[in-house]
Amino acid sequence: MLKLCRNRRHGWILNRSGSRAVCAVSGQESLNRGYAMEQYAIKGGNPLVGEVEIGGAKNAALAILAAATMTDETVLIENLPDVRDTKVLIQAMESIGVIVNRIDRHTVKINASHIHDLTIEDDYIKKIRASYYLLGALLGKYRKAEVSLPGGCNIGLRPIDQHIKGFRALGANVRIEHGLIITEAEELRGNHIYLDVVSVGATINVMMAAAMATGKTTIENAAKEPHVVDLANFLNSMGADIKGAGTDVIRIKGVAKLHGSEYTIIPDQIEAGTFMFAAAVTKGDVTVKNVIPKHLESISAKLLEIGCEVEESDDAVRVVAAKPLGHTHVKTLPYPGFPTDMQPQIVVALGLSTGTSIVTESIFENRFKYVDELTRMGANIKVEGNTAIIDGAERYTGASITAPDLRAGAALVIAGLAAEGVSVVDDIKFIERGYEDFHIKLQSLGAQIDKVNTERELQKFKLKVG
Repeated sequence: MLKLCRNRRHGWILNRSGSRAVCAVSGQESLNRGYAMEQYAIKGGNPLVGEVEIGGAKNAALAILAAATMTDETVLIENLPDVRDTKVLIQAMESIGVIVNRIDRHTVKINASHIHDLTIEDDYIKKIRASYYLLGALLGKYRKAEVSLPGGCNIGLRPIDQHIKGFRALGANVRIEHGLIITEAEELRGNHIYLDVVSVGATINVMMAAAMATGKTTIENAAKEPHVVDLANFLNSMGADIKGAGTDVIRIKGVAKLHGSEYTIIPDQIEAGTFMFAAAVTKGDVTVKNVIPKHLESISAKLLEIGCEVEESDDAVRVVAAKPLGHTHVKTLPYPGFPTDMQPQIVVALGLSTGTSIVTESIFENRFKYVDELTRMGANIKVEGNTAIIDGAERYTGASITAPDLRAGAALVIAGLAAEGVSVVDDIKFIERGYEDFHIKLQSLGAQIDKVNTERELQKFKLKVG
């Protein structure tokens, strides 16, 4: 028997009589159970060959899901990636009364006309950075929101000061109490907002709130990432008036009401880039399909620099690595620069190149934590502050390694695919936050990789691959 009871502080708890409690805000038990032992077992040495279909952009999906709560009419969202982060955000939305119907694995219908609570607080929702997008969405629609301070991957300090600055400029009061960011306003009024640093999250949050403010808002020094543009297009499809997304100045005329819409999320540039570098590292020949090649230009440029062949068509990019990889220098920058989310993947590739490469991380200060794991596989990398100096090694060798975060975890899997022998990657829950069916897609390209839950399954994998 199921019953709802009110938590002492916030949120509904679903109790199963005579059994365990399940948090309705996050579904924490259901998402956490069974993940502790899961690992990827990898036998390296096979070139990846074939075609792979890229899913919807995780970062766009999270912003668009939050924005779907800003209308009382039904919204249909297609090409939604089926990954842990989107599942957690959907469960958080359902906990406050949003009705989410899954049409199929990648399509949802959302109706937010019966929201009964403007507080989202839970230990699990804290773990996804995009939980804060509900602040801008709910503040815009209801003039009030309370959301747990966000987490996500531990790749460095990601302050929310620019979000707070933007909300306050629109007339909201913002305070932090008991681990919650609390925003409320009598009225939201458009304003001129200059972001001190380029912040994707702040750009998205302020854009959502301003879409339903009174008057005009200008966001200067705005982020230009594809998922910022995708969110603006989605909001416009619901009746918002947003111009300039994709440039550093976004102009918004507030509207009183948003309406229903049908929208398809853009392809994921980071998933695409990960498979492109997997082709390079394994000396393979991979065509990534369902992509927007323009979003991948900085990635394609570096692959060409290190000696890969890159062929673009309307909605696909083919990467062929027929000769040894060369060295290069890379600095991560906001879009259209080289993405920080692709930094671990290119370091894995440069670790097997000839000569010395230098990679400078200018976005996050703690994004080289995976280097110790890569060193265990034979990489020659020295980290000094925000710079990695890489002397190309002849080969990687299999090892037991741990994924420290989402993108580094995927990069370590790529390293395992190129290594001699068997590698085991722990903490794959991080990878599954942002990659749908990662090991299955790699298997389709000829990779010897499997998900294992027990020591016995690991031994069976080792026997199978010899």
